[in-house]
This record gives sequence, structure tokens and C-alpha cells, in this order.
Amino acid sequence: MPARKSRSTNSKNPSQKKSGKGSGNAFLHFLFSPPVLLAIIFVIVVCLIVALWPLITQAMGELGAEISSALDIAGANIVSLMGLGVIFVIIAIIGLLVIIGRPSFFARSWNYFIAAAAFMTAVWGLLSYLRPAGSGILAQVTLGGLIGQAIVTDSPVIGALIILALVLLGVFLVAPEWTLGLFKRTAKGTAGAVGGIAEAVKESNSKKKGLPPVKATEEKQPAPIEKGEEPVAPIDTAVMDRLRSGIIVGGWSLPNINILDRIAETVISDSEIEKRRETIEEALASYGVEARVIEVNRGPTVTQFGVEPGWDRKFKEVREKDRDGNVSSRQEEVGRTRVKVERINSLSNDLALALAAPSIRIEAPVPGKSMVGIEVPNTTFGSVGLRGVMESTAFQKMLAKSHLAIALGKGAGGETIVADLTKMPHLLIAGATGSGKSVCLNSIICCLMMNNTPDAVRFVMVDPKRVELVNYNSIPHLVSPVVVDTEKAVMALRWLSAEMDIRYKRFSAGKARNIEDFNKNKQPSECMPYIIVIIDELADLMMAAYDEVEHALCRLAQLARATGIHLIVATQRPSVDVVTGLIKANFPTRMSFALTSQVDSRTIIDSAGAEKLLGRGDMLYMPQDASKPKRLQGTMVSDAEIERLVTFWGNQRRQETQPIKFEEMAKASPESKKSAEDELLDAARQLALESKEISASYLQRKLGIGFPRAARIMDKLKEEGFGKERSGEKEGQGGSA
Repeated sequence: MPARKSRSTNSKNPSQKKSGKGSGNAFLHFLFSPPVLLAIIFVIVVCLIVALWPLITQAMGELGAEISSALDIAGANIVSLMGLGVIFVIIAIIGLLVIIGRPSFFARSWNYFIAAAAFMTAVWGLLSYLRPAGSGILAQVTLGGLIGQAIVTDSPVIGALIILALVLLGVFLVAPEWTLGLFKRTAKGTAGAVGGIAEAVKESNSKKKGLPPVKATEEKQPAPIEKGEEPVAPIDTAVMDRLRSGIIVGGWSLPNINILDRIAETVISDSEIEKRRETIEEALASYGVEARVIEVNRGPTVTQFGVEPGWDRKFKEVREKDRDGNVSSRQEEVGRTRVKVERINSLSNDLALALAAPSIRIEAPVPGKSMVGIEVPNTTFGSVGLRGVMESTAFQKMLAKSHLAIALGKGAGGETIVADLTKMPHLLIAGATGSGKSVCLNSIICCLMMNNTPDAVRFVMVDPKRVELVNYNSIPHLVSPVVVDTEKAVMALRWLSAEMDIRYKRFSAGKARNIEDFNKNKQPSECMPYIIVIIDELADLMMAAYDEVEHALCRLAQLARATGIHLIVATQRPSVDVVTGLIKANFPTRMSFALTSQVDSRTIIDSAGAEKLLGRGDMLYMPQDASKPKRLQGTMVSDAEIERLVTFWGNQRRQETQPIKFEEMAKASPESKKSAEDELLDAARQLALESKEISASYLQRKLGIGFPRAARIMDKLKEEGFGKERSGEKEGQGGSA
């Protein structure tokens, strides 16, 4: 019990570690540890024996003389064998004692021990090239002794290579990241120099033969634009050949993965991980929580430290008497209980203070593991490229099962996260301005365009902000150009409802349950395409036509899954008047980027946590079959990658595909007439017949609706003549009077 109290007292004052007193205590604790103390005693004993050896031999007489001569012979043999390498052997023995006394220290710093052994071996070999003057033992066998000569062998070239390899091994073990970076830069510079020399040789040969200089790519004149054809930005033939993958599906060429850039990922160093691990354990111990870090998962943005809760121990004091009658006391453990998870969860702000982090998130417990996950932001944020996730094994397996596989990003532990849009089946995304919401939409669109032709997937894009999705206007996947007007967006939703009903009728005629059964055993050009509806800002649509947009979205979310129509809706204002209860109930899969308040976080993912996200793609992903959200770093696609992909598909545009005009289709469909007529219009007509006077406020009170809806119903009644009849009656009554 006293030892436990002393530990908690020391850890409650973290400032002592930075002061001189704290450093002195730590040094004394290390100095009097068993392995170091044993090594010091060993050195002192050896020094005393060497200093007093003449007196010892003189006192022992003839036996001392014989022992001295034997030791002289043994010393000469040792010097002949090892040379000055005896010093390295003594250092190695001391290091071995430290490892035996503190194995945990070796487990944390094993690379430094091996690096020190490599450096000492290299120096031992270098000593074999030095031979002192005179006729002593070292003059015969060099300063490195026979072992040093064996290290460098008889060949000077091989010896130099061995010493260089040992030095490089030590440097790599001490600083692996710096060593790899230096090797990559050297290789890149060498390759560039070789390429420049080759180009110079080719150019000189061409000049000697009288040929024109060789160009990297031959320019090609753009093809003439036919009448009625939209101009498409020309693309170099060599670039097109590099981007095409050679896969032709239904007459369409799919792009190569090289069209996307490979982004180098940033990894936090081992020393930083070890420092944070010790800080977490000490901070928890300072608040009386026994715990230890058993697992570390490195992610691109955050690092998850898996903490195993310890025990709350109960002790009792036992007094005992010895033979002399002296009373001594000791602490005996009588029971223990596991530390509650709530105690660790309540220390999130204190841990953030100890780690000097802006905010941390505690996942208690981690699903499938008996530990608490503490997610700490990295000092340098890394980016997750779309190409890196698409090349992963998890994404390739998902793509083999479904055409609508989506690369979402990487989790807090660095694992790849992918999803199937057909299983979602709809996605709701929320995030404040600049949190990465639009980048996520672009990544989803590019991922679908990389693996699907216009015969397989079509897009309906709604962008009221007019800046995010308008760049996709030239791709052949679009059903219609990107919708930027709110009135036209409402008409697009009406058309989607009508298209859903038409597809259900075709399924019924073909005796198919869903779009997979309908497209089975058909050519790619004959298949019914999936329709992906992407709405970049839901709040603007809800402000323009609240009732109709909510009704259309809920109807599509409930019924359109089997017909291959999937919704991806994003908003930067996830309040209850935008993400209503009906919309939220029909969008089981949700993503939340950084939000401004905990209220918005609970609205979108039913729990707090989104307000503590770091932004720049850091998000919480709530799958359909999960009970709690999962933190991950979303994929990023640059503007240059989007432009290359749009240009690639724009060059394959077919003129026979005409865009659909939502205005004409929506007006002609019976669904538009049905949705335009309010369901309470019949009740309003009955009230107009029964009442002498009718007004919007009267309808608002009687029908229990809001004023905007009551005003629209009143306008409809006036068009049908109810308002005119009432005004005519008033005029007649006034004339008779």
C-alpha cells in the first residue's frame, strides 16, 4: 500500500519531470536499479583487484607468483585474441546485465542495442588495420587482435564492404525513415541522370544522321467537330493510351488506374508512439486508474491506443510481532474489482491535456476486443488517396461482388474501409463547411466512374451551390446536365418517382424481383442501368419546397432500392428541420464530418462525437448494420484527377444519347399531378362548402398545418372558384343592404 501511494503521488505532479529535482530523482532511480548497481559493483571490484594485485601476490608468496604468471599468460592470450576489443566485450557484458534486469527496456529499445553491436563490430574490424610501433603483442596481431582480423578477412575489398554494411545496418536501425528517404532520393536522382544521358545520346545520334530531333509525343490535330456536336477538350494520344486499361465493355473503354495519383502516406514514428504510450499510462495512474496500453493501431490521422483496464484493489493492514516483541505491519490484498470503463471515459479532457492534443475520442469498448480505444490525433495529418484504397484487397473483393463498390477510406487503425452502395442502400452525409463533405462526394463519383460504363450506371446530380458538381457536365453517365435550379430539382425528383413506377411495371412483366434478376443473362447494352441520385445541398431544396421534397425523398428511399435507384444526400446544416424524422428513418447509412455542435451530431448519428472531429476528411461512418459509428479518414481525389477522368469519359461521348428534359417528363407523368395535389385539398374543399368565409389562417387552425401549406391550399381553392364565390356573396349582401 505505501508503494502504491508513493507511485500515485509522484505521477500527480507531471511538472516534476521537467524540473531538475525530478530529473535527479529519475537518474538516482536508474542508478540504483539492480542491473546498473550490479555492473557498478563489478567494475569497482575489478579495479580494486588490479590496484591491490601486487600486494596480494606478495602476501601469497610462491602461490601468488604462480597465479600471477598464469594470469600474465592468460592476459597475453586475451590481448592477442581480442586486442582493444576487450573494451567492447566489457560493454557487452554490462548491456547483457541491463537486459536481464530490465527486459521491458530491451523490448522497447531493441533496435538501439543491435545498432550499438553493429557499430562496435565495425570499429573492431577497423582496429585490425592499425598496428602500433614496437615489438609487443599488439604490434604482431594489430589493435583488433585475431578476432578483428577475422571480421575483415584477408581481402581489403571484402573487409571494407563488411564494415560499410555494418555501419549502414546501424544507421538504418537508429533512423529507418531517414535512411529509406535518402535511398529513394538517391535512386531517383540516379535514374534521372541516366535518363538525361540517354536522351542526350539519342539527340546526338539524330543530329549525326541528319534526322529531326526526337519528340516525346507526336502532336495530333484535333478531329473536326460535326454540326450539333459539343466541343470536347483534346487529349494527347499517348496520354489516352496510358490511361486506357484495354478493357472494353459494351463498346466503352474503362479507364486505367494510372489516371489517379498515388499519395504517399505519413506514418508516426516509433519514438513518438512510445512517448505517448507512457504519457497515457502515467496520466491514468495519476488519477488512480490502473491501466496499461496493450495495442497500438496507427492511422493516417489518428492513432488508436488500446488500453486494458486494471484492478481496483482493496487492502487490509496486518500487524505481527517478532520474537523480540516488536510490532510490524504489512498490507495484505483482500479483494479486487475491474476498473469501470466509465472512469476512463470521463478522463478524456484530462488525457487531452496531458497529451497536448486538441481533442481525443474514447471508444469504450472497441468492438470485438476487450480494451478501450483512445484515439489521439497525429502530429502530422496524412491523406488517403483514392487509388491506394482501390488497389487494396478489400476493395477488389467487394468489386467482384458488386458493381457499386465504394472506397471510403482508412480507419483509425489503418485498415481499409469499403462499402457496397446496393447494401446501404442510401447514404446521408453531413458536415460543416470545409470539413471534407464535397471531397467525399467527388471520391464516390470518381470511384463509380472508374469501374462502370454509362450502360451500367447513370447519374442524376443536383448542385444548388453551382460550384461542386458542374465539372461533370461532359461525362456520358449523366441522365441530364447537372441540375442547379431548385425548381428543376423538384421536377427531377418527380421524374425519378415516375421512373421507379415504370421499372416496377417492367419487373412485373418480366417476372423479376429486382434489378439484378432483370439484368441477368443480358448484354451490357441491354441491361437496365443503376441510377445514382446525388444531392449536394439538401437544405436549399427543403427551403424551396419542404413538403414535396420530403415526400419525394422518403418515397424513393422506401421503394427505389429494388429498382436500382440509390440516393446520396449531403447537407452542411443537419438540423431537425432539414434532416427530418422521416428522412432520417429512411437513410440508415450515414456519414458525419466535423460539425459545430453536439446537437447536430446527435441529429445525424444519434450520438455525440462529431463535434470533436479534426476536419479535412476525418469522419464518423455509421453503417446500416452497426450499433455505433466508426472513425475513419476519407479518401481524397484532387481537381487534376477529376479533370483527367472527366476528359477521358468526355472523349467517348456518344451523340445518339440525348439528355432527358425533366420539365417535360415531369409534367407529362401522372405522378407529377398526384404529387402537385395536396392530400388535404379534399378536406379544405369541404370546409369551404360548409363555411361562409375561408382564409389561410382559418385552414391553418382547422387542419392543424403550417401557414405556408395553408396558403398554397388557399391559392388552389381560389383557382377552383371558392374564393370568388365567397367574395360575390359579400357583394350581394352589401347591395341588398
